[in-house]
Amino acid sequence: MTVSSKTLHLFGIKACDTMKKARTWLDDHAVSYDFHDYKTVGIDREHLTQWCDEHGWQVVLNRAGTTFRKLDDERKADLDQRKAIELMLAQPSMIKRPVLDLGDRTLIGFKPDIYAAALK
Repeated sequence: MTVSSKTLHLFGIKACDTMKKARTWLDDHAVSYDFHDYKTVGIDREHLTQWCDEHGWQVVLNRAGTTFRKLDDERKADLDQRKAIELMLAQPSMIKRPVLDLGDRTLIGFKPDIYAAALK
């Protein structure tokens, strides 16, 4: 079974511009996926831990976003994976997006060439 013939899981926030680009790309390439909006539905520790173990918490935590930047310095200090996961559980907007679950691995962020290579 090829990746493109099974249903994938796309995690993110519906209103995010990068999410819109990823969803449009997937739709234009006839890739079926289930969408999980972690802003409205939430996200569990298991997914966050898996993504952090695979990519590193520094990749998964969106430190460039407004939600993270608005945190007081004390909450941003001495971050490690455990603290980063707690922040993301409390405020899913801090999770970099999209996260595309391919089954055996995940892609974080959206770049058309990386999606194309992973889904061929």
